Amino acid sequence: MNFFLPSIVLRTQNSSSVNFLVPLIAIVFTLLTGSLIFSLLGFDPIYSLYTFFISPISSLYGFSELLVKATPLALIAIGLSYCFKNNIYNIGAEGQLTMGAIFGGGVAIYFYNVEGFWLLPLMLLAGVLGGSLWALIPALLKTKFNTNEILTSLMLVYVATFILDYLVVGPWKDPSGFSYPKSRPFNESARMPELFNGLRVHFGLVITLILIFISWFIFSKTIFGFQLKVSGLSIKAARFAGFNQNKLIISAFIICGGFAGLAGLGEVSGPIGLLYRDISPNYGFTAIIVAFLGRLHPIGIIFSSLIIALTYLGAEDAQIFLQIPSAVGFIFQGLLLFYLLGAELLINYKIQFGKIS
Repeated sequence: MNFFLPSIVLRTQNSSSVNFLVPLIAIVFTLLTGSLIFSLLGFDPIYSLYTFFISPISSLYGFSELLVKATPLALIAIGLSYCFKNNIYNIGAEGQLTMGAIFGGGVAIYFYNVEGFWLLPLMLLAGVLGGSLWALIPALLKTKFNTNEILTSLMLVYVATFILDYLVVGPWKDPSGFSYPKSRPFNESARMPELFNGLRVHFGLVITLILIFISWFIFSKTIFGFQLKVSGLSIKAARFAGFNQNKLIISAFIICGGFAGLAGLGEVSGPIGLLYRDISPNYGFTAIIVAFLGRLHPIGIIFSSLIIALTYLGAEDAQIFLQIPSAVGFIFQGLLLFYLLGAELLINYKIQFGKIS
């Protein structure tokens, strides 16, 4: 009797079509697993998936909220792609977002009784500076002492969180805020302009799209983008070509931190309008999934940020209509990352069936 058994075989060359299909495969398997989970919980899977993925964006306001949540995700993810393309793993974007919010929000608090068109641009610069300086720490530790950038960038997230916590319960606490851990509200000059009346979509969306286009140009048209790609594929080849690896690492970290800091400033000067403890629902960590789901490509990151943003909105609707914890959104994000990493195997390997007797 003959049997056909599967085996994993190394591809002689990478398949571009498979590379394109990997995110779609991950999304399909995530939906299938999600429907199974809802069934095991006793819910109708079709209605549950509709509640999670369709209902939140069935109105103009819902779609606008999707853009509000996708904006920081896309901005941080495009910044992370500078590091990931260079095979450098910056896991601390959440801390860089927090420091950007602190630096930019600090400017708004200092000038809380001052109106002027110059205030918001100054806050934007401060936000970029805060995120870049925080990202510079693991970059310097990596280049000077060969310290693992994953650990240093991740640990700095908690340091930034504690700094924010200290400020909002201490020197920056709102004097008329009834002892709640928050700063005084920003004045109108320190708020991101709304793009549409009655909706929370703000000018940060425009900034994000501009930076995504600039990043696409850098990745595809400049020597810096080429150096990042070559260095990420082979450090030996990059050194042979004369590329300065340390300079690339520091530049990638600074850009990534600046983008994350700008995203943090966009949050506190846009939808929130003040500083408080929980300014981010883990956007910095979730953006890692966005970056890889989008294949580190600017256009892909736009679409993947919308998909991941939908998990935040879907979790809120599921909590209201299905009476389940909003943490289900993190389950879908985890499933998506799990299947994405699994499907990555198909890029370098293929499944082959061999006949044995």
